[in-house]
Amino acid sequence: MRVFVTGGTGALGRYAVPALVAAGHTVTALARTPDKADALAVQGARPVVVSLFDPSALAAAFVGHDAVLNLATAMPSTIGFAFRRAWRATERVRTEGSAAVVDAATTAGVGRLVQESVAMLYRDHGSRWVDEEAPVDHYPAAVGNHAAEASAHRFGAAGGTAVVLRFGLFYGPGARHSEQMFAAARRHLGPVLGPPENYLSSIHLADAASAVVAALGAPTGTFNVVDDEPLTKRAYADALAEAARTTSLLRMPGRAGLLFGDRLTPLTRSLRVNNARFRASADWAPRYPSAREGWNATAAAFGRSP
Repeated sequence: MRVFVTGGTGALGRYAVPALVAAGHTVTALARTPDKADALAVQGARPVVVSLFDPSALAAAFVGHDAVLNLATAMPSTIGFAFRRAWRATERVRTEGSAAVVDAATTAGVGRLVQESVAMLYRDHGSRWVDEEAPVDHYPAAVGNHAAEASAHRFGAAGGTAVVLRFGLFYGPGARHSEQMFAAARRHLGPVLGPPENYLSSIHLADAASAVVAALGAPTGTFNVVDDEPLTKRAYADALAEAARTTSLLRMPGRAGLLFGDRLTPLTRSLRVNNARFRASADWAPRYPSAREGWNATAAAFGRSP
C-alpha cells in the first residue's frame, strides 16, 4: 500500500516507519525540519514538509495514498507530566491536528485512516479485565485523545475505514521515560504510581509498531494494543529491577501518587486491558508477552548501563 505517516519521527514513528518499509509498503512521512526529513529518508520513507494544521496542504500531500497513519503527538516531558499546561501542545495536535488530517484525507479520497490513541482512557477497573466495550473516562489530559477518536469516527461515518488503536504505556529504547526509569532502577529506585496492586497495561515500542502495520488490514473499529499479560504496579517495578540486575529498595511514590488527582490519573488507576479483539481481527501478536520480557530486551539494548 501507499501510506502517509504523520508523527514519523516520534517515539512510535521511529519504529513504525522502518516496519512499514520492511513490510513492503511505500511510505511518505511528514517532516517539520531538514534533520527529520533526512532521518526519514535514511529509513526508506519519502519526507514531505507540510504543516499538520493545514488541511489544504495536507490534502495535496495525501493524494494517491491508500492510507494515512496519524501517529502525531507532542507528549510533555516526564517532569512536566503532572502539569496541565504541559499538555497544551499535544492537546492541539490531537484536536486541531487530527481534525485537519481527517478533513484532508476525506478530500484526497484516502480510503483508510489509522489513529493513535491510549488505553488509559478507560475507567479504573481494579483487577477485572478491560475490553473495548468498557466505559471510558473524561479527565483533563484525555481531552485530546477523545477529540482524535471522534475525528476518526467522523472519517468512518463518511465511508472510510477508520481504525483506532488504544495503546498501553509505551516503553523501550526511544521512549524518553524508559531511559529515565531504567537509570532510576540502577540506583535502586522503583517507580510505582498508585496502589502497588493496581494493574498497568503497557506495550513495547517494537510491538506497537508491528500493530500499526497490522492495522492496515484491520476492519473499522477501536482496538486495544497492549501486552498479553498486564502486570501489577509492584510486578512491573520488579520486572524493571530484574532487567537492570538490581533490587528496588525504594518504590515511590506509590499511593502518594493519588494525591496528584487527575493530573496523574492515566498512571495511577488500575487497568488490566485485554488485546484479544485486535489479535483476532488483525492477525497480530506482541513479540514480548509482558513487560518482563520487554524490559529484558530493553536492558540489553541499553547495555544494562544507566
